[in-house]
Amino acid sequence: MINSSSPQPSTSVSEDEAVETIVRSGPGGAVAIAGIATAIVVGLWFAFYLLVFLPRSAP
Repeated sequence: MINSSSPQPSTSVSEDEAVETIVRSGPGGAVAIAGIATAIVVGLWFAFYLLVFLPRSAP
């Protein structure tokens, strides 16, 4: 309901400690996505180089 109070966490861990725990775990997912995106860009660059530039340079 709109007028009901929000449920309070039943644990004795404060909000600051919970945030510290989350931050301490690190940005693993973001690093993985950035690594995958970088690998895709590098792969596309090599494909473009091998399929476009090298055939055009051959006499």
